[in-house]
Amino acid sequence: MPESDAARESPVAVASGNGVNRMDDRTRDLFAASFRLKRVQYRKSAAVDAALLQIGSSLAQWALLRDISQHPGETARALAQRTRQTDQALGALIVKLAERGLVERTPGRGKALRHELTETGRRMLAQCTPVVAEVLSREFGHLDDEELATFVALLGKIAGDEA
Repeated sequence: MPESDAARESPVAVASGNGVNRMDDRTRDLFAASFRLKRVQYRKSAAVDAALLQIGSSLAQWALLRDISQHPGETARALAQRTRQTDQALGALIVKLAERGLVERTPGRGKALRHELTETGRRMLAQCTPVVAEVLSREFGHLDDEELATFVALLGKIAGDEA
């Protein structure tokens, strides 16, 4: 069965007969970049989680403690949006941190609660941050300073960051 004009022009076209996908170089590179980013993210997250577990924390907890420390008094909705979590997932994590005495929740405008770190939360953040830094140094240690700066800039461009 001959290949149609539309199939030939498409970046991803199914080859006739054998069912093998043919891709142009750019599409193949886009797929490779996407899968590699996911693999790197998973490996980095797993390594950070394993290290933080040794001191009674996790990547999600550290990231939220860090975000609250940088934006004290924020509502759960604002924290969820910034950390790209659902309101429910973030709410459950905040409850855990509050039960451990790491986060204090105080009344805000309307029904909203404001969140700040307790002294215990600040100590936990201070204990976790060097652990995270060490793991990230190990995970990205094969990049020299220039490569790392380029990688960060490219990720920012992909993410649509202003800076």
